[in-house]
Amino acid sequence: MKTKFSIPQKLSLVIALVFTLVVPVMGYLAIGLPPVIIVGGSALIGLICWYITYLKKPVDPKIILPLFLLTVAGLQIHIIEEYLTGFAPAMSRLFGIPWSEKSFLMVFALVGPTIYTLTALGLYYKVPIAGFVAWFIFIGPGVAEFSHFIFPLIKPQLDATTLDPLTAPIHGNLIVNMRNYYLGATGNYYFPGMWTAILPMIPGIYAIYRLFKLNRLEKATA
Repeated sequence: MKTKFSIPQKLSLVIALVFTLVVPVMGYLAIGLPPVIIVGGSALIGLICWYITYLKKPVDPKIILPLFLLTVAGLQIHIIEEYLTGFAPAMSRLFGIPWSEKSFLMVFALVGPTIYTLTALGLYYKVPIAGFVAWFIFIGPGVAEFSHFIFPLIKPQLDATTLDPLTAPIHGNLIVNMRNYYLGATGNYYFPGMWTAILPMIPGIYAIYRLFKLNRLEKATA
C-alpha cells in the first residue's frame, strides 16, 4: 500500500528537497566545495532518514525534542571553541576558500540559533519540516563533526610550511588571520573545534539510534 501524504507533509517534502539542492549550491558559489560535501552530504542523508521515519509519522516530542535540544546545546558550545580558535580562517587556509569570521558568525551565531528555536517549536507541535531540520542536525553535528579529527592531517593549500598566520585575498575576498594547524608543520594534533566536537556528536548519534529503533518497533507492531 502506498503512503498517502497530507498537504503539510507534501509541502514539507518540497521544502526539504529545495533545501537539499539549493543550499549546497549557494555554499559552493559563496565559499567552495567543502560546504557541498559537508552540508550537502548531511542534508541528503538527513532527507532520506527523515523520509523513512519522521515524515510518515512524527515522533512524540517527549522523545525527539530533548535529543534535539541536547545536540544543539553541544553544537553551540562547540561553535564557541571554533570561533575562539579561528575555525573559518583556518578552513580558508586549508582548502583555499574565502570563509571569513563575519560569515561564520552570521550563519552559526545568528541565523543558526533562530532556526534551532523555530525547529524546537515545530517538533513540539509535530510540524513535518521540523523533523527534517532535526535530522539534518543529527547527521551534521551528530556524525560529520568527526571531520575535525581529520583536518589536522590534511596539507593546507595555502603555504603549508609557514607557521605564521596569513592575511591574503581569496577569490576577491580578504581573509585575515588564517592560522596553520597542519600536523606536519606544527607538530601539534589540533584543529579549531576539535576538543568540543564530541559534545554534539554524543546526543546526535544517540538520537539517530533511538529514532531508527523506534521506527523498527512501530513497524514490528503495526
